[in-house]
Amino acid sequence: MSKTFNIYCDESCHLENDHKQFMVLGSVSSAYNQVKRHTERIKNLKDKHKFNAEIKWSKVSNSKLQFYKELVDYFFDTDLRFRAVVVDKEKVNNQAHGQDYDTFYYKMYYSLLNHNKNSLYNYNVYLDIKDDLSAYKVEKLKEILNIEYGVFRNVQNIRSHESILMQVADFIMGAISYNLNNDAKKVTAKNQIIERIKTHSYQDLNASSNWAESKLNLFFIELR
Repeated sequence: MSKTFNIYCDESCHLENDHKQFMVLGSVSSAYNQVKRHTERIKNLKDKHKFNAEIKWSKVSNSKLQFYKELVDYFFDTDLRFRAVVVDKEKVNNQAHGQDYDTFYYKMYYSLLNHNKNSLYNYNVYLDIKDDLSAYKVEKLKEILNIEYGVFRNVQNIRSHESILMQVADFIMGAISYNLNNDAKKVTAKNQIIERIKTHSYQDLNASSNWAESKLNLFFIELR
C-alpha cells in the first residue's frame, strides 16, 4: 500500500505590491496516518495553556508566549516537517521572462511542493482559502504539479480553522517571514519564538538550508 502524506500550505507577503521585500510560501507535512495524532496532541497543549483561539503568527503575544514556545518544541520533537521557499520580490522581473505575476506565483508553488517527492508515495495538498480566486488557483496548481509525477492525489482549499496543522504552517511560516521582513522588531514575544526556532534548527533563518535538511528546509530562490 502506497504511503500518503498531507501537506498544508500557507503564504506570506505574496502580493505583488504589498511593500514587503520577501515573499514566503511555506508548508507543514505529516504522514496521513499521523494527522489525527498530531491534531489531538496539539489540542491537548492548547487545553493545558487554556488557549482557545486559532493558532496564528499574528496572534503571538507575551500572554500566550509559553504556549507558543511549547508548540515550537513539539514541532521539533515529532516527525512533522516544514519547508519554505523565499523570494526577494525586488529581483522579480516577469517581463524578461514573458510572464505575468500569477504565472510566477505558480512557479514558486511548484518549487515548494515538488521538492524531494517520492514517486511511490501519494500526496494530499491543502491550501488556505485567501480570496474568490482560490478555487481556480487550486485547479491550476494541481494541473501543474501532476505534469511530471502524477503523485498529487488531491489538491484543495480549506479554511484554517478546519485544520490545526494548517495553523501550524501559518505560525512557522509567519516566524520566517517576520524575521526577514521586519527591520524594527518590537514584539518581544515574537523575537523569543524566532530565537527558539533558530536554536532548535541550528539555522539563522536568512539563508537556504543545507540541501539534505528535512526538518526545517528553507530555499531562497536565486532569480535570474
